[in-house]
Amino acid sequence: MIDISTSVPLTRQITSRTVLRAVFENAPVSRAELARLTGLSKQSMSEIVRDLEDEGWLRVTGRTQGAVGRSAVTYELEPRKAFVFGVDIGGTKIHAALADLTGAIVGELIESTDSRGGERVVDQIVRVHDALLEKTGIAKKSVKMGAIGIPGAVHPKTRRLTMVPNIPGLTDLAFEDLLRDRLGYGILIENDVNMAAKGEQWLGNGRSIDNFVFVALGTGIGMGIVNEGRIVRGARGAAGEIATLPIGADPFDSRTFMAGALESAIGSIAIRGRYEALGGTPGLTVRELFERRDDPAAGMVIDEVARVVATSLVAISAVVDPEVVIFGGSVGARPELVERISFYLSRCVPVPLSCTISPLGSQAGLFGAIAIALDQFRETLFEMPGRVDLGMAFLAE
Repeated sequence: MIDISTSVPLTRQITSRTVLRAVFENAPVSRAELARLTGLSKQSMSEIVRDLEDEGWLRVTGRTQGAVGRSAVTYELEPRKAFVFGVDIGGTKIHAALADLTGAIVGELIESTDSRGGERVVDQIVRVHDALLEKTGIAKKSVKMGAIGIPGAVHPKTRRLTMVPNIPGLTDLAFEDLLRDRLGYGILIENDVNMAAKGEQWLGNGRSIDNFVFVALGTGIGMGIVNEGRIVRGARGAAGEIATLPIGADPFDSRTFMAGALESAIGSIAIRGRYEALGGTPGLTVRELFERRDDPAAGMVIDEVARVVATSLVAISAVVDPEVVIFGGSVGARPELVERISFYLSRCVPVPLSCTISPLGSQAGLFGAIAIALDQFRETLFEMPGRVDLGMAFLAE
């Protein structure tokens, strides 16, 4: 049994965690290979692997075939030994899921965000969490970590939320602490666009790319930055809040103060306003506007928005130098817009940025939440005793 209590020798705790890390990083892997990777004797390795297998942390995946006919059993982490909870919270809906240690979703739910906000949203997340447990039959004690994407900035030191315009009352709460107390395990909150960028890094067009940005364009605009393989958050958690870039509108105009100059120029409200100002049919949604392919006014609006976005990307590129720009959101995912953005980029920079559309669609944020929860759980699982305090007693369960 892996146990962090003083009744188990510290050396045993350390070697068990070392073996778990080696299995995770090299699976499928045999006992002999584990002994070589960790420097432990074959006898010690056999004892530890047997204990980990008895406790359900490891499972047999198959056998290797040696050069002289010998074979060896290979192991990997048992995916259903533990689970994580991922949530993507938007102004209109909450998308939540439970996933196993491989990241495979075992159950998910979508429902409208409680418009009353504040602690009502905390209650809603707890209720959705419990509904998922009931739906999947997973025991509550088996869920070890959670991550939640929020449409706002998370201060990296105080962990308080700021800039949450679409859900009232969240900035007044110790949101992370409340959920940790209610759910009984570690919870991390993160900006929703950063979560989507993490999702792209894990499963989308950001795989194997160390430097890229994810731009979410819809009702508003936001950006997640991955630099040298890490999410960039900034001093106050507001890195990537590009709605306030002084592009597309006058940043000193009081009418753009709350939304930001860039968002005021290219958000969905601005797109509809541009279209109607050009004589377009009043009352259309942005989706309907984009689908009017033979409408000259719609074409002009798409062109205008693309030019503003391209200008913004030139400014962004000068600062963070991304290899790829990945677009998402209800507007950003429109191929006709991204095509025009690429056209304008080719006209204003010697080496145009590569632009692509997220293959994950509306699930990028949820996948990112699962990925961050898994990363934090693995870090906790593999951490040496005494260095972190995120509910390590789960290793004894």
